[in-house]
Amino acid sequence: MAECAPPDVDSGSGKAETILEPRYAMELRRHLLTAEMLEPGTERVIHTSIDVRIDPLTGHSSRILPERGLMPANDFDLAAFARENQPRCPFCPERINSLTPTLPPTIHPEGRIARGEAVLFPNLHAYSPHSCVSVYSPRLHHLPLEDMTDRLVTDNLRTQVAYARAVMAADPESRWASINANHMLPSGSSLFHPHLQGIVDPQPTTQQKMLAAVPAERFESYLKAERQTGERYLGNTGRVEWVVSFAPIAPAELRAFIKGISSPAELDEDLVAELAHGLMLALNAYAEMGFQSFNLALYGAPVATDGYPLNLRLACRSNLKAFYRSDSTLLERLHWEGAVDLAPEMVAERIGERFRA
Repeated sequence: MAECAPPDVDSGSGKAETILEPRYAMELRRHLLTAEMLEPGTERVIHTSIDVRIDPLTGHSSRILPERGLMPANDFDLAAFARENQPRCPFCPERINSLTPTLPPTIHPEGRIARGEAVLFPNLHAYSPHSCVSVYSPRLHHLPLEDMTDRLVTDNLRTQVAYARAVMAADPESRWASINANHMLPSGSSLFHPHLQGIVDPQPTTQQKMLAAVPAERFESYLKAERQTGERYLGNTGRVEWVVSFAPIAPAELRAFIKGISSPAELDEDLVAELAHGLMLALNAYAEMGFQSFNLALYGAPVATDGYPLNLRLACRSNLKAFYRSDSTLLERLHWEGAVDLAPEMVAERIGERFRA
């Protein structure tokens, strides 16, 4: 893997602060900035702080803002909305077999992959040569995050692992697999019915390429630094380590790392169950915090990539309502820089007990 040092960022008038002591293998860098303005009506000088953080793996920057209520808790009647759009849903039991495509025999002779209640089939609107959708269950058109269970998440992940293995066996050039989710419309989903999406491609996505270029020792240094500070470290569930992202791209962003494997195709049954349990804990915690929409990406590299840990990013999105504010702004989409008002340390404090239990 090529050396990919996170670039220095000009902090302007801000003050760069090193979070870790020099004996640690990695510095978690931040730049503390201040905006000054006159208060409307009184002309009193007021100050606003901006905490710019540098991601220790890719070098992208993120802005942590004072809490402003930018992510209000859900107050939308999702159950009523589900009843309204269910009669047209192609993923529900009455229509899934007639309105969804089937896999070619070279990938799966039965056309669809089923594990428990989960069912996987090709994505009609493909993102890559091998693009799939897997529903947690055709009967669960509405699946609130507080109702996510180990079994539902495990079986859905199992369909994705089986798909990645089958594609790689049939098309050895397609080596870059990822498992993803747009959950609810604010996350980018065009369908209400909850599902995962899989991509197996000859080419990596931008994030896959950036992460695969990170030296192996930097992943370990990052996790070591988070273990030692303890502020954002959630825990180790066995072989999977969970942290709240130091420099989040999106609100309440969590990251997970699995050493020893580099592709979803390498996940065995025990690891799938362990990863699913962590995801269930995280999604239940999002529900407790008032959120019902999220994005997920499990970034695979080619099988047996030396030193690359299979790793995951999970983040909540704005809640659905008639006139909701998207949490994806010009900073996220055009500057590739997250701007959130949910401090990672606060998120870790809110959900950490779930993982430590």
